[in-house]
Amino acid sequence: MNDATATLIEQMLARVRAGLPAHDHVPHLRRWLDFNNHRFGPVVAAPLGRDHVAILDASLAPERLSHPSRDGGGNLTAWWRAAAARVAPRIGIGRYAEDRGIYDHPGEPRDENPRRIHHAIDIFLAAGTEILCPFPGTIEDFGNDTERHGFGGILILRHETDEGAPFWTFYGHLAPAGLAALEHGQGVAPGAVIGRLAAEAENGDWPPHLHFQLMTHLMGWKAAQVIGLSWAGQWELWREICPDPNIILGIGAECAAPVARGKAQLLRERRRHLAPSFSLAYAAPLKIVRGSGCHLYDETGKAYLDMVNNVAHVGHCHPRVVEAAGRQMRELNTNSRYLHDNLATYIRRLAEILPPELSVIYLVNSGSEANDLALRLARAHTRARDVVVVDHAYHGHLSSLIDISPYKFDGPGGEGRPSHTWVAEMPDPYRGRLRAGEREIGPGYAESVATLVMDMVALGRKPMAFIAESIQGCGGQMPFPPGYLEAAYRDVRREGGLCIADEVQVGFGRAGTHWWAFETQGVVPDIVTMGKPIGAGHPLAAVATRPEIAASFANGMEYFNTFGGNPVSAAVGLAVLDVIRDERLLANARARGAQLMEGLRGLARKHRAIGDVRGIGLFIGVDFVKDRKTLQPDAAILAQAIEAMKSAGILLSSEGPHHNVLKIKPPLVIDAAACAHFLGTLDRILHDLGL
Repeated sequence: MNDATATLIEQMLARVRAGLPAHDHVPHLRRWLDFNNHRFGPVVAAPLGRDHVAILDASLAPERLSHPSRDGGGNLTAWWRAAAARVAPRIGIGRYAEDRGIYDHPGEPRDENPRRIHHAIDIFLAAGTEILCPFPGTIEDFGNDTERHGFGGILILRHETDEGAPFWTFYGHLAPAGLAALEHGQGVAPGAVIGRLAAEAENGDWPPHLHFQLMTHLMGWKAAQVIGLSWAGQWELWREICPDPNIILGIGAECAAPVARGKAQLLRERRRHLAPSFSLAYAAPLKIVRGSGCHLYDETGKAYLDMVNNVAHVGHCHPRVVEAAGRQMRELNTNSRYLHDNLATYIRRLAEILPPELSVIYLVNSGSEANDLALRLARAHTRARDVVVVDHAYHGHLSSLIDISPYKFDGPGGEGRPSHTWVAEMPDPYRGRLRAGEREIGPGYAESVATLVMDMVALGRKPMAFIAESIQGCGGQMPFPPGYLEAAYRDVRREGGLCIADEVQVGFGRAGTHWWAFETQGVVPDIVTMGKPIGAGHPLAAVATRPEIAASFANGMEYFNTFGGNPVSAAVGLAVLDVIRDERLLANARARGAQLMEGLRGLARKHRAIGDVRGIGLFIGVDFVKDRKTLQPDAAILAQAIEAMKSAGILLSSEGPHHNVLKIKPPLVIDAAACAHFLGTLDRILHDLGL
């Protein structure tokens, strides 16, 4: 590669990393190619539909073929030849953007940054197969690469968009004799024969195939200088210079391989296109590529014990859940306007684990949707609008839910409490008005709810609903003291309001003793909302309510949810219920929760930074303080501990109004050994931090 091209690459790479296109024509070409792909003709006469092709995944080959030999290309040649024979009579296809690690030659000094990401699509056909011009163009250049494992005969065609922007198509592995009569600048019509595939002897010793590459910039190259591979670390540039050529070929298969990009590149791409409101965990973000059970794995294969993911309820990628989703997706996915066994079975199964009063189910896609629908149900039934919430609560990201989430409307960027929202005191037996050990602190805290309801009534208003998580999450992993919900529900219902239990975080057996955390308070809500764990990572949520409330909502306006209750989501939900039942996960949540609580209380006796340990089942909070007498929160030291635990391979995060509560809510499949490892590691980290 000459100096001029190297300089051009550096300049373009700087543009891309600054969030600019590699060159000025890129945005236009991208849009034009997408909109006009129907205008391209075939490059080969053979059909390339889904039933006629087979992907030859060369990323499977390197490990199999890595042995002390300089002949990496030769090994890949043999692999491709055998692979093509296996898929015959279908046409073998080599993928765009594939990592061709086979080009690393064992036994030679290793290039720390080898060129190995493929720019083209390979089409394996017999020698002599005619290659056709797909779009009007002119001959830019041609030649013959005679190197072993080179391109053989090569050709570049120049094309232009309707607006005159140039782009090029590059053809490798052609028979050199067929190029002899060509002339530079010669016009070529669509469908014209521009060459034939070469035999191995004149094709760099490769099996006969076409290397077809699309280019938005020629980089100052002649045909013999064009590269067919680039560096993974520069892929954000080369995918703009050499975009996916299947936009021209129209092959009916997944011809683009995923490219494993480095963290720096991924961060740049997030900053360029992902809205800035999305956050990342940890000072040095992780790139997570795989999950299994209670563990996540980064791109290097390092395992991290996941102690904070209550979405992967039955473990990351549980085989039964994955199989259920895939099986149903292969068969059918549609909406709930059709009868389907999965939907009928799932709503019956869900109703069976709820109190019998809550017999009507709505299926939606997220906890936020569920809570928004719960508010609609309550308003339809009560004809009121005022809502009582608990301080520091969070109920979702929709506008209706920001309005009832003090965690949001009183936080950064919030607009304060709306007039229809009434904020009750958060029951906090550790540092609140009433402390643990005092008598009947649950009803004592519930007096705050009663006072708000009376204030409403004095203004000629009445409560629409009281909504509360059954265990406070954003409030600091805070279980309600006994009797709180019973008293609060009584006072709200007395004035005609409904009671909504938000089980989005804590439902489906996380409490260990019950399916639902509200059951630990001895109450039955009027509406229950479910989310996060219900689909173990699949977007699924639900609302359960009483028949009379559902009847009020059925006022003539149809409630339709495009994806709610679809057969795939129902299959996933059923699989999750089956796993919870068959693997005895409520019992495991109870046992492992007891193990963690006992171990954490033991650590509190050793480490002065731990002020309080609280929780139910596998929903636990550890309150970090600067001083046990003043109870001053210590968010800074907790942040250090979380980062240190990450370095040790354990994932955690903070919670609470002061961000000083270590939240612990692992998948329910966690075992005793993993809990012991977590406790031992936390003990060591706190000791190392001098706590």
